[in-house]
Amino acid sequence: MTVTTGTILWEPQADARQTTRIGDYLAWLERERGLTFPDYAALWEWSVTDLSAFWDSIWNYFEVVSHASPTAVLDGVELPGARWFPGATLNYAENVLRMPGIGDDEPAVLAYSQSREPITWTARQVREQVRRVRAGLKARGVGRGDRVAAYAPNIPETYVLMLATASLGAIFSSCAPEFGSRSVIDRWSQIEPKVLVAVDGYRYGDKPVDRSAEVLAIREALPSVAHFISIGYLNGGGDWDSLDGDDELAFEPVPFDHPLYVLYSSGTTGLPKPIVHGHGGILLEHLKILALHHDLGPSDRFFWFTTTGWMMWNYLASGPAVGAAIVLFDGNPGWPDLAALWELVDTAGITYFGTSAPFLMACRKAGVTPRKKLKGVGSTGAPLPPEGFGWVYEAVDGDLQLLSLSGGTDVCTGFVGGAPLLPVRAGVISGRCLGARVEAYDPEGKPVIGELGELVITAPMPSMPVGFWNDPEGSRYREAYFDVFPGVWRHGDWITIGTDGTCVITGRSDATLNRGGVRLGTSEFYSVVEGLPEVADCLVVHLDKAADPNGELLLFVVPAEGVEVDDALRARIARELRGSLSPRHVPDAIYGVRAVPRTLSAKKLEVPVKRILTGTPVESAAAKGALANPESLNAFAELARDRAAGGTAEA
Repeated sequence: MTVTTGTILWEPQADARQTTRIGDYLAWLERERGLTFPDYAALWEWSVTDLSAFWDSIWNYFEVVSHASPTAVLDGVELPGARWFPGATLNYAENVLRMPGIGDDEPAVLAYSQSREPITWTARQVREQVRRVRAGLKARGVGRGDRVAAYAPNIPETYVLMLATASLGAIFSSCAPEFGSRSVIDRWSQIEPKVLVAVDGYRYGDKPVDRSAEVLAIREALPSVAHFISIGYLNGGGDWDSLDGDDELAFEPVPFDHPLYVLYSSGTTGLPKPIVHGHGGILLEHLKILALHHDLGPSDRFFWFTTTGWMMWNYLASGPAVGAAIVLFDGNPGWPDLAALWELVDTAGITYFGTSAPFLMACRKAGVTPRKKLKGVGSTGAPLPPEGFGWVYEAVDGDLQLLSLSGGTDVCTGFVGGAPLLPVRAGVISGRCLGARVEAYDPEGKPVIGELGELVITAPMPSMPVGFWNDPEGSRYREAYFDVFPGVWRHGDWITIGTDGTCVITGRSDATLNRGGVRLGTSEFYSVVEGLPEVADCLVVHLDKAADPNGELLLFVVPAEGVEVDDALRARIARELRGSLSPRHVPDAIYGVRAVPRTLSAKKLEVPVKRILTGTPVESAAAKGALANPESLNAFAELARDRAAGGTAEA
């Protein structure tokens, strides 16, 4: 299917207001609050203008279980510093384990793995597992404010450990076991966990990966760990079952902003930022987005391909709070081939399939045609180009709603995405999410429409971080988001917001390509270059040059198997970029490389490459433990040395 940016690929059903959860919410607003909205745009405008009324409606519509009522919805609107639902006490785990619409004997968690046989737990079994693990933690002295860390994959044990920890008012943190020990230690030495739970290893496709040495290094580096629990995930054994006891399941009432879990920035440059999220903010945000945007509820089985080191795991974990069973998967998504993950749709009865844009584009390039009946497909992690949208509607299902989502670990959600009341257009994000006042700012800090600008959030959101760990004065937190535009959250992405409310994210603003004063986004480069059959992957960076306003644009290409990056391919790439984009987009040099450096959640790393090429040593430019392929940086260091010596050798 050939589609161009903006082509309408899906439109809401005529009866969407009668058949979707957002439609039911609109009916509730009219019935309970006397509010009517003709369309999504009007609803969004209200949601970001009358913040107290909107978020109070979310609290009441979803019947949040609380122990003490709030004295207000929002105490001040200044950023940072706004306080949500002061006086309220609640517990995230209690609201998730309520599982509205899931019967006690109906599946709530379905887990698939390349390391062991599938597991299905009913709602009753999930609650019992959480009760048991909670009792085991409590017996080890874990209580309010203590930290529990999991070096474990996306498996049921990790999930119940998070809920059990939350139920006690303790604080959870997870790292996927593919993280190197240095990367894990950099994260957890900051929060000093009392309990460490770890697997002995895992299988990735048909390859066993032993992690015993990494676990030992982590334990030795964390003197705060008083209790170590092992899960024999690869070789059997372990003492996971010792987390047990007779205590009944109970929930510690905590303030709305009490820490729930600590997530981390990618840590590719410097120590990862320990981002603290709160019980109430995460609960309200996930209730809103999962139900009203993804349209998830009872009878749904919600899947997102993720690891425990990516915020999408925390996003997936909230599924039962809106009545959706969740499907967990641990393993290599491309083994034995890219069709394997799609087969889970039938095996697990998945109704909503979430993944990353790079995975969808890889499936397209490989010619995969899953042909699955789905309610929705979610895409995040990178901008999805128009041809990716086209592939989903042609190769997967022409009737599903494709929701391209962008947000971040910082808010543990998406702030631009789709909704059942909005059409899906190729290459663009359908709109701004409810309650998220996202704007595009020009360099002077003025909002612009129809122009490229800095993505900012100009009003508080409940899931903005409670703060950073060990940042009592909030200086690191303010520096991270509020240093450029005082009182306004600067996210670090380029965005164009259309007059119709649609959004296009064009890459990180800290990876800006600035040619003669014109800012170019990276995503459009990638869409064109990776669309060529000769190219497997690519990365583009811009280097400033004294006395040259255009600077230097460098493109790094990973050729497809059997292809060489020769002058003919360079000429073809230049022609495609000139014809599809503009002469400004033609690189000054094109180099062949074996691999593009990526984080463990598959994001490309333009900024560390740029730093290496401008003389920063590899060990200072990027934290190798946060990379999926740290050896890929060596080629750029070699090129930097060669360029400094006046050579032109390939990277």
